[in-house]
Amino acid sequence: MRAEPEPVVKALPPENERGILRTETLLVLALSLGASAVSSLISFIGSLTKPGGLKDQAATLNGSHAPGRPWLDLAWQLFGIGTALVPVLLVAHLLTREGVPGLRVLGFDRTRPGWDLARGALVAAGIGSAGLAFYLAARASGANLTVVPEALPDVWWKFPVLILSALQNAVVEEIIVLAYLLRRLGQLGWSPMAALLASSVLRGSYHLYQGIGGFLGNMAMGVVFVLAYRRWGRVAPLVVAHALLDIVAFGGYALLAGKVGWLPTP
Repeated sequence: MRAEPEPVVKALPPENERGILRTETLLVLALSLGASAVSSLISFIGSLTKPGGLKDQAATLNGSHAPGRPWLDLAWQLFGIGTALVPVLLVAHLLTREGVPGLRVLGFDRTRPGWDLARGALVAAGIGSAGLAFYLAARASGANLTVVPEALPDVWWKFPVLILSALQNAVVEEIIVLAYLLRRLGQLGWSPMAALLASSVLRGSYHLYQGIGGFLGNMAMGVVFVLAYRRWGRVAPLVVAHALLDIVAFGGYALLAGKVGWLPTP
């Protein structure tokens, strides 16, 4: 049986190296999802202080950047997706400089595609149904904004861009907030429980722009993903699961919004 990579490194580096790793981790987060968490908090405060309830406001995930100009819009969409992946390339570079095989040490490779796809699909099926029910309940209670997964124009590149956006979200979040962060926190001496809480709270924080429901639901998802990653030693199945969740959410909204009564729209 193939030995799986250890998701969290237990050995503590010397004190000066721990300081370097601590600074590195903060910089990676500041360039990526840590900054998104701060932006999300500011957005949530704005929603709370705006007249009217949260459910009467909307949070759009994939919107047009150049309305009425489809080719320019496409260029901006692809630019945004591409630049969002740069922190992942930075993480791969930093891990290679550490003397390990880049993202392979996190279990992000093509060595077990069938296994990764099957596990990812199972996780997505379980979380997807529970997540939708939780979102509908949170919005009905007034704890969540109306989430608009997509508001793109009806052009030929709409669904390809939504799929690329879903893949980008999955790769960035699971590589950085799950696999990389757990590895670094383990090297810095954090306990498994403290690292789990840090990863999960961070995941919830950069979804706070959706409301309290978005924060709590994604934090719970983070706990599940951390436990699964530690059990399997591979981040690839969680990237698959996240990508499937977003593809279904984005594409499903595009196909069903305004056509079914149970799906909230602005």
